[in-house]
Amino acid sequence: MALLDTWTRGEHVDAAGTGHPTYRKGEGPGVVLIHEIPGISPEVIRYADELVVAGHTVVMPELFGRAEAPVGPASVARAMAQICISREMSMLAAGETTPVAGWLRSLARALHADVGGPGVGALGMCFTGGFALAMMVDDAVAAPVLAQPSTPFPLGRRRAADLQLSPADLDVVRSRAAAGCQVLGLRYRGDRMVGRRFDTLTRELGDAFLRVDLPGSKHSTLTLHRHQDAVDAVLAFFAERLRG
Repeated sequence: MALLDTWTRGEHVDAAGTGHPTYRKGEGPGVVLIHEIPGISPEVIRYADELVVAGHTVVMPELFGRAEAPVGPASVARAMAQICISREMSMLAAGETTPVAGWLRSLARALHADVGGPGVGALGMCFTGGFALAMMVDDAVAAPVLAQPSTPFPLGRRRAADLQLSPADLDVVRSRAAAGCQVLGLRYRGDRMVGRRFDTLTRELGDAFLRVDLPGSKHSTLTLHRHQDAVDAVLAFFAERLRG
């Protein structure tokens, strides 16, 4: 059986007419799970299934790559090629919100309208880690999780500290954090791809930024280099923020 056979494939189209495929499964509070490079890999699907078992309605948008393709040089190269020519995503732009954030916010609103509750979770990983923070601009997102946020790629001090948010969006994120919307961040302490973003988040959000600093220099906190402390922190965060 293919790993996605038990998931319902669909498509979300926003008000601007932009559409991306989606995969949905589960019942309960909603979570938008945004895959990492190279795409909706077997490891991402297995983690998504864990969230379903924990009692969540999980929606995975397919933004690049090929669903179910294993992680390897070929799948990574394919995904990077798609990202490089995409007008919706950027690897290097600092001080700007990734354009795909608007579509992701629309997806979060649609999921929230369907499942109800205080809001939905948004979880981004690696290349998409900061996307969850950009989604926090919308009130539908009540539990943003940044797993090893790695864009813009940390080439130079400015990019290494940048949150990939426009000044206006950063102001909204600060305001929501001050009003009680917490942000969970996960990383390995020695992961150079994260740069100095956790320090920026601590400075900008204060106590509203809940950071999990794991020992070592690995990268994918929830999938390839899974750490149980990170897995447990996400489940506890969603339970607290989404079941009110």
